[in-house]
Amino acid sequence: MKAAVFHDAHDIRIEDVADPGGPGRGEVLVRPYWCGICGTDLHEYAVGPIVIPTDPHPLNGSTAPQILGHEFSAEVVEVGADVVGVKAGDRVSIMPLLYCGRCYYCRRSLNHLCVSMACIGLSYGWGGIAELAVVPATHVSVLPDGVSDLQGALVEPAAVAAYGVDTAQARPGDTVLITGAGPIGALAALYASSLGANVVISEVNATRAALARGLDVGDVVDPTRVDPVAFLKERTEGIGADAVIECSGNERALQTALSAVRSAGRISQTGLHTKAASIDPMILSEHDITLTGTWCYPVTDWPRIIDLIARGRYPVEKVVTAQVAMDDVVSGFETLLSPTGDQVKMLIQAR
Repeated sequence: MKAAVFHDAHDIRIEDVADPGGPGRGEVLVRPYWCGICGTDLHEYAVGPIVIPTDPHPLNGSTAPQILGHEFSAEVVEVGADVVGVKAGDRVSIMPLLYCGRCYYCRRSLNHLCVSMACIGLSYGWGGIAELAVVPATHVSVLPDGVSDLQGALVEPAAVAAYGVDTAQARPGDTVLITGAGPIGALAALYASSLGANVVISEVNATRAALARGLDVGDVVDPTRVDPVAFLKERTEGIGADAVIECSGNERALQTALSAVRSAGRISQTGLHTKAASIDPMILSEHDITLTGTWCYPVTDWPRIIDLIARGRYPVEKVVTAQVAMDDVVSGFETLLSPTGDQVKMLIQAR
């Protein structure tokens, strides 16, 4: 079968690989529909391997080369023994995090913090940018008729964004600043708006800012032209944002978040920083600010996110700017990494 295989930095190949065969006990064989390119995938391509193991992974023994793709929807082709709740022909979205179920965190239902966590499409035998894949039956959620295959591939990044907003405890009527309008920032803005928050988005990139304006969820400011802190304080009688979702992984944006949030406000660091960032911790103390990191999402969140999409409350498809064939995956990666690239969220058609 055909698959997109990561070998090393700047070395992704569309190859013929052995198909997975039938599913084992508790597994399902799926035929992927759509698969998103994630920021993690881009980091792997640019400077990896980082997450992709070069030595056998402690949870499942996987190692590079790796079939890519962890944001995907699929059709169930066959189910293994002891599988219930899903059948051949079902359309599904895959929750990709793999966990041991035995460590300190797993025993406390914090499976996304498992000490030996792996991930389908990054540290597992199969991935979503392929014609077939085998995944645990426990990790698939059936898509209702009201959710498209394309939307099903966006449940994973939508869950990341929702977790960031939920961690900041955004409530109806709150003023919420989103720093960065990449895919996660855009999805966070959609989710915060669905909660009834008043959203302000800060984004310097013209392409991403245009996408953010198209979401029609609130004001969009360019921080090189308009001071987002002054903008927010003018809108809130000098108080500031109730919550900030920092989605850019940028030092200056984090500093903006600290200045923009009100006293006793909350900042969720949702974007991943690839290098150290400098902040003034005294600001946290003087203003009783809560700064919290987020990692992935609760592994049980798929049904809730799918239900929000089905009811039209979370229109995740609005963040998609390109749909390309598997054969064009390398050019897709290059476009997303280019400083002059004109795309924000790209989905790969896996079949």
